[in-house]
Amino acid sequence: MINIYKYKKEPYPILFCSHSLVLRHFMVAVLVLVSSLTSLQAQDTDYSKPSWYFGAVAGANFNFFEGSTQKMNAAFTPPVAFHDGDGIGLFAAPLIEYRPANSKWGIMFQAGYDSRKGSFDQVLSDCNCPADLKTDLSYITLEPSVRFAPFKSGFYLYGGPRLAFNVDKSFTYQLHANPAFPNQIEGEAIKGDFSDVEKTILSIQIGAGYDIPLTASGKKTQFVLSPFVAFQPYFGQHPRSVETWNITTVRAGVALKFGTGTRSETLEVIDSESQFSINSPSNYSERRPASEIFPLRNYVFFDEGSSQIPARYELLRKEQVKDFKEDQLKVSNSENLSERSKRQMIVYYNVLNILGDRMQKNPSAKITLVGSSDKGQANGLEMATAIQSYLVNVFEISSERILVEGREKPKNPSEQPGGTRELELLREGDRRVSIESNSPVLLMEFQNGPNAPLKPVVINAPQEAPLESYVVFQNAGATEAFSSWNMELKDENGKIKNFGPYTEDTVSLPTATILGSRSQGDYTAKMIGTTKSGKLSEKEVKTHVTLWTPATFEQGIRYSIIYDFNESKATNIYERYLSDIVTTQIPIGATVLIKGYTDIIGEETYNQELSLARANDTKTIIESSLSKAGRNDVKFVVNGFGENPNDAPFDNKFPEERFYNRTVIIDIIPAK
Repeated sequence: MINIYKYKKEPYPILFCSHSLVLRHFMVAVLVLVSSLTSLQAQDTDYSKPSWYFGAVAGANFNFFEGSTQKMNAAFTPPVAFHDGDGIGLFAAPLIEYRPANSKWGIMFQAGYDSRKGSFDQVLSDCNCPADLKTDLSYITLEPSVRFAPFKSGFYLYGGPRLAFNVDKSFTYQLHANPAFPNQIEGEAIKGDFSDVEKTILSIQIGAGYDIPLTASGKKTQFVLSPFVAFQPYFGQHPRSVETWNITTVRAGVALKFGTGTRSETLEVIDSESQFSINSPSNYSERRPASEIFPLRNYVFFDEGSSQIPARYELLRKEQVKDFKEDQLKVSNSENLSERSKRQMIVYYNVLNILGDRMQKNPSAKITLVGSSDKGQANGLEMATAIQSYLVNVFEISSERILVEGREKPKNPSEQPGGTRELELLREGDRRVSIESNSPVLLMEFQNGPNAPLKPVVINAPQEAPLESYVVFQNAGATEAFSSWNMELKDENGKIKNFGPYTEDTVSLPTATILGSRSQGDYTAKMIGTTKSGKLSEKEVKTHVTLWTPATFEQGIRYSIIYDFNESKATNIYERYLSDIVTTQIPIGATVLIKGYTDIIGEETYNQELSLARANDTKTIIESSLSKAGRNDVKFVVNGFGENPNDAPFDNKFPEERFYNRTVIIDIIPAK
C-alpha cells in the first residue's frame, strides 16, 4: 500500500511579487503614455466615440490542478502519483476590440502568452521521503470573444472559445531526504518534458470587466482602462492525452486600450427632442436642528429562544473600540420626524458600545445586568452573561465591575397579573436584560435605582448643504434621445469646466462644485448630447449660481422623553429633567411643539387619549417651571397621535421600537 501524505506547500511570495512587479511596470507605462498623449491631444475636441480599440492585456492566471499524474515520460516514472495542486502564471497579450458606439454588442480578440505553471501538492514516497513536482506548462493562446454591455455604464460581460498551442511542457521533480534521517544526502532534481502533451487545446472562457475612460469624451485619441476577471473551467483543459490531470483557471488583470474618434464635422448637429433647463436656487437657508438629544433606555431586548445578543444591535470588534465616540455616531441631521426615528434606533442599537465607552472613561463605574426570561432564571442569567462577555472581551472592562443575575420577570414588567390581551407583545418586552447602576456618570440626570435610564446621547451635527440648494440641470427626454450627454460650464471670465458623461435626465451638482471658492457667478451651460445614431445635439442655457452657506440664526433643539407602559405621568423619572434641563433651554418668545405617542398595544381610542395625556403632562411640567421663573412668553402647541402608524415615530416590529413609541417629542423653535 502506498502511503500518500499531503504537506502544506510553501506560498508563492516570489512568484506573486514578480507578477505584481510586471503589472506595476505595466500600469506606470500606461499612466506615462496616457499623460503624454492626452497633452498632445489637448486641443483635439469634438470627436465621436471610437468603434475600434487596440491595446494590451496583462494579468495573472490562478491555476488549480485536479486529477492525477505519475508517468512523466518514457524515461522517468516516480514511485508515487501526484494529485491536486495550484500556481500563478503570467498572461500577456495584444488586444483588438470592435464595438459600435451605440451598440451593446461587440467582439474582442486577444492572442498572447498564457502560463499554466504550478506545483502539485507534496507527497510521500515509500521511503517516507517528501517528493515535489513543478511544471512550467505554458501556451500561445488565441481567444476570440463576444462582448455584451447590458447597462449604460462601463460594465460588460464576455465569453468565447480558447484555442491554445503548447510551447512549454517542462517539469521538475525533486525527491527530498527522509526527515527522520537528517544526514541523508538529498538527490538531484530531475528535469524534463512531459510526454503525451496535447499540442492543441480547445476550451472556453467567460468573464466580466469594467471600462474606465482615461480621457475626456470628445478627444481624438481616447484611452480606456479595463480591469477584468475571467473563468476558464476544466472542460477541455486536459494537458495530456494520458492520465486524469486537468486545469481550472481564474484570470484577473487589466487591459489598456485606445481608439480614435471621428471629427465632429462629419457628424450632423441636430435639434433633438430633449429639453434642457436649469434650476439654480438662491442661497437656501433651511432651518435644521444642529443639536439633538436622544434618550437611552437601560434595556437590551432578546429574541425568543435565544440567549445571544440580537443581530440588530451594533457590536464592535476589539480593534474598533478606540475609534468609537458616542457623539460621533453616523446619523444624518434632518427635521423629518421619521428620519429622527431612524437616528434614534441607530443610537439605541449602539447602547452596549455607548455603555462600554462610558465605563472605559470612568473606571469607578459599576453595573448590574439583570436578565429576565419566561424560560426561567437560568435563561435570564445566560442573557445577562452574554452582555457581560461582550463588555469584558471587547471593551476590556473588568468582570468585577459587572454583576449578573437572572430572573423570571423584570422588576418593572409590562405584563400585569390578570392581563389577557396582547400577551405575546407584552412578553416580548419583558424578555430583556436591564442595565442597573448607581454611578451618576452612566445615568440620566437626577436619576438612580434599577429603573433609571442611561444618560441621553447628545449629537451636534454640522450643517450640510441640503439637496434643495443644489443646481439642477434638467435634460428632459435625454434617456430616450441620447446614448450619453456632457455638459460644459463657462463662467463670465471664459473659464470652462466639463461634467459628464451622463445618461439620466436630471443631474444635480452642489454649488461648491461649480463655484469652487467663489461666492457667486454667471454661467453659460452647454449641453452636448450624442444620439444613438451618432449625431450631436447642442443646447445652451444661461444661469446665475450662488454658493450655499449655512444659516446663521439660532438652531432649534429636540428632546424626547419615554413613558412606562400604560403610564401618563412622568413625575417619577422625568419631572426634574424637564424642569431643570429642558425648560432652561427655551429662549424668550420660543414656540414649544409637544407631540405624544403610544405603541400599538391596547385599544386605539384609549391610546389616542393616553398619548394626549402624556403630551399635556409634559406641557404642565414645563409650563409650571416657566411660571416659577416668572415667564409667560412661550407658546405651546400640543398634539396626541395615539398609535396611528402613519404618525408613529417608530415601527412596532421589535420591543425596542414599541418602548420608544411610548414617547413625547419636544421641539423648541426659537422666535424668528
